[in-house]
Amino acid sequence: MSEPSAGREAAFFDLDKTVIAKAAMAAFRGPLRAGGLLDRRGLLRAGLAQLVYLHLGASENRVERIRDAVLRLTRGWSRDQVSAIVEETLELVVEPIIYAEALELIEQHHDEGRLVVIVSASPEELVVPLGRHLGVDETIASQAALDEAGRYTGEMAFYSYGPLKVEGMRALAQRRGIDLARSYAYSDSVSDLPMLEAVGHPVVVNADRLLARVARERNWEARTFARPVPVRLGGRWREAVAAQAAQRQREMAAGAVAVSVVAVVAWGRRARRAS
Repeated sequence: MSEPSAGREAAFFDLDKTVIAKAAMAAFRGPLRAGGLLDRRGLLRAGLAQLVYLHLGASENRVERIRDAVLRLTRGWSRDQVSAIVEETLELVVEPIIYAEALELIEQHHDEGRLVVIVSASPEELVVPLGRHLGVDETIASQAALDEAGRYTGEMAFYSYGPLKVEGMRALAQRRGIDLARSYAYSDSVSDLPMLEAVGHPVVVNADRLLARVARERNWEARTFARPVPVRLGGRWREAVAAQAAQRQREMAAGAVAVSVVAVVAWGRRARRAS
């Protein structure tokens, strides 16, 4: 399948540790327990998976073990119940862990006319509403297999991970007329190397050790996201982030003016001494 040669540009964002500071599934373990889906043992398992993911990185073997553990954990859950819990608790759970730098970039890409896409291995029941909350245009996420009653079987219908992320991106590019060679991708993990290689402008964010080494070798842009979104503002976080970015621009402009004034004064003094 070939991509259009002169289509629209897009910006593809990984989710966990790129847009938000935690793995999405682990972030919702509290609401899922409150909803009766997670018991104490399941809560501990989810916490351990988050600990491994954050501190040891996301190698392929670790991700597969975490995926299989989560699938076993969710077997028999009602998809409708999970979706309802996510919708009810989304703002409370997600806003404190969103990176402000990610929101600013999403806004910037929109302002420059690009389609913004979240591409995540997390389940679509979490990613789709989260993407809507962030104001992105499209989402690509994992899809769990369901039985006739709409309950998870413990198997995966589509796993949006590694090279399979790229398959999703290419299908979207074909459907929406996107030129991947002119597009951007952002991720923290070496497991997303295929995703980064699929676009013309790869950017590593909070990169793990292996991805950071690849970025240095290939001279890719590297960024660090660390700032949290401003305190919860009842839906006004986007305006607050934009105001925060505008304030930084004003401060930079003021600094540039001050430097120019000092340079002019110094030049004048040298000129007077020379005369």
